[in-house]
Amino acid sequence: MWGVLYSTTEMSEQPHGSMKIAEALTEASAALRAAGIREARLDARALLSHTLARDHAFLVAHSEDELEPHALALFRERILRRATGEPVQYITGRQEFYGLDFEVTPAVLIPRPETELLVEVALKLLRETEAAPLVCDVGTGSGCIPVALLHERRDARAFGLDISPAALAVAARNAARHAVAERLTLLVSDCFDALDASARAHTFNVITSNPPYINENDFAHLQREVREHEPRLALTPGGDGLSVIRRLCAEAPRFLKPGGHLILEIGYDQHEAVASIVDRNVWTLLDIHRDLQAIPRIVSLRLLRAPARE
Repeated sequence: MWGVLYSTTEMSEQPHGSMKIAEALTEASAALRAAGIREARLDARALLSHTLARDHAFLVAHSEDELEPHALALFRERILRRATGEPVQYITGRQEFYGLDFEVTPAVLIPRPETELLVEVALKLLRETEAAPLVCDVGTGSGCIPVALLHERRDARAFGLDISPAALAVAARNAARHAVAERLTLLVSDCFDALDASARAHTFNVITSNPPYINENDFAHLQREVREHEPRLALTPGGDGLSVIRRLCAEAPRFLKPGGHLILEIGYDQHEAVASIVDRNVWTLLDIHRDLQAIPRIVSLRLLRAPARE
């Protein structure tokens, strides 16, 4: 199996199925480096930890332990998957977000640290609201945003909207995993479409979204892991990447309470274009928050004037 990735001289001389933890990590790291994986050692360690259901400390303390044949075979299979560019998170089926463990599958985007800033901004703005706030997350994917918000705000309720039924199935499992399912309503919806029939009964304190925003011209330049494995519809809407953001800014006022907030994640070079989209007769642009790399990342808006309701 390793012959796909190793030359003959790089292959272990150990008998098939017999290998120590340290040796397996060394060979796996070499295989991943040969395949162009940047964090080869880190990824190999993560995949072996997942295979053995043990943490890094165990791998260090038991580096001379021999792997059982079935564990070694499974580890090799996972290393081969990673070498083709499949993200570690899809191989393990897990990603941490806002201190919580989330299931991820190829049906959803992998939650990223910069999106945690969106959760922080939302929680801060929710402190301004009355008790039992109502939140809507558009394009909810794994459900990481509403689940994290509901986990922090035990008095809140939320709607999670996504065009993908497969994504919503993942979100439902994550909501159950973190005991917020009873407070989270999940709907198959293209933006707010599923709310139209019942919108008069649901006006939100906060609407959040990490929408598809990548410019179509930039898509080919994304990392292989993202470009070839994460769901394209969740990454780019085509064109300049701003069509969903335009739609959210135009449609969100119908579903917000007076003084309610819209919070959006945007691309690294989009803050000026997004600021120009915002209708200052409808919204107050509160801030464009920078992430840990000082990239303008999260836009927070406050509703000035809602459209007349029918």
